[in-house]
Amino acid sequence: MLLSIAAAIVTILLKAAAAVLTGSVGFLSDALESGVNLIAAVVAFIAIKVAAKPADENHNFGHGKSEYVSALVEGAMIFVAAGMIIYTAVERLFNPQPLEQVGIGLILSVAAALVNLLVGQALIRGGKKYRSAALNADGHHLMTDVWTTVGVVVGIAAVALTGWTWLDPIIALLVGINIMWTGYTLLKSSLSNLISEALPQEDLDVLNEVLDKFAAEKGVGFQPVRTVASGRQRLVYVIMEVPGDWSVEFSHELADELEEAIFTALPNSESLIHTEPAKVTTR
Repeated sequence: MLLSIAAAIVTILLKAAAAVLTGSVGFLSDALESGVNLIAAVVAFIAIKVAAKPADENHNFGHGKSEYVSALVEGAMIFVAAGMIIYTAVERLFNPQPLEQVGIGLILSVAAALVNLLVGQALIRGGKKYRSAALNADGHHLMTDVWTTVGVVVGIAAVALTGWTWLDPIIALLVGINIMWTGYTLLKSSLSNLISEALPQEDLDVLNEVLDKFAAEKGVGFQPVRTVASGRQRLVYVIMEVPGDWSVEFSHELADELEEAIFTALPNSESLIHTEPAKVTTR
């Protein structure tokens, strides 16, 4: 996230310089989005530090969901930036202005896009490795910014070649709409996770494979499992049905063994395993 903050500062400077030198509202809109990137990166950095705190008496399952809050803030900030971009684009559409020093502006924007590309890919890899919603959201946001810059560069180049100054605000308008869609998808994903969404299907497939193997080897059954995604943490609730003549101690030992198997298959998981006498095997 520190890398993301540094990248946001660099791209703001590059894109702002491109906007000032050329007078392009398209470059200005791109610079505004990088401003959102900076705010989002700072918020995500704080959220990740909070999420890393261990569980306490007020947060028994840890602080993992704080990362979703950062994604919500990022989504909201994207909407603000999109509104500013669209307003500026509409105003320039009715009052078009010629562009200046387009070549330098294009070079600066391309350099900014390369910075975002490298950092965005690094953040996405980190998000997958650490199961971090904040890293993943920020990485995908930067990749959206890359494609936005590509569109702006192509559009401004077209303005320089054709002399059609009205293309500049049209490009900015399209950028604003694209950014607004990105904000919507981020908000939707974050809200889904904040209301205790189940683990993704790939995690459930791994979990079901562990339970199937355990049931076949140990002669037990399982009722339908319940799961919750809490930031990078996975919460799994399992009801294991055992023969009625088994001792409590043996059943408990088996539950501990299953808990270890689930943790090995799904790192950063916490399993709550309840045992009860078998009535009807549902698995």
